[in-house]
Amino acid sequence: MAEAQDPVFQIQRVYLKEASLEQPNSPAILLEQEQPAVDIQLGVDAKPVAEGIFEVSVMATITTKIGERTVFLVEARQAGIFEIRNLPQDQMGPILGIACPQIVYPYLRGNVADLIQRGGFPAVHLAEINFQAMYEQQQAEAQSPALQ
Repeated sequence: MAEAQDPVFQIQRVYLKEASLEQPNSPAILLEQEQPAVDIQLGVDAKPVAEGIFEVSVMATITTKIGERTVFLVEARQAGIFEIRNLPQDQMGPILGIACPQIVYPYLRGNVADLIQRGGFPAVHLAEINFQAMYEQQQAEAQSPALQ
């Protein structure tokens, strides 16, 4: 009789995988007095690295513009390596889509705010994210037939 093994969930490492800051219209646009519009896009990606080892990353793209001119553009990807073993298959999706991003995201928030400040701008603080709602929305979209 096979003995059931205990579930394993461990953070191996959290790291900044990618970060960039562009200021294509500097220095002229820095003299503008108008308040820029800010657009923030977020995404989550999870992929297996080895047996029981997964990389989960949270990406952010922050674009600030005055009119059609870009003030700055930040793209960052914060990742974590997680050991996840002996979990029922139906729990893997929520672990990779909710629990892991919740661990990685605070690091992304700090790195993005720091990068923007180092670029000479007031920090942009990313809002808290409800990864469960985000995951459930993605699941609902994946199950509904594509609109023609």
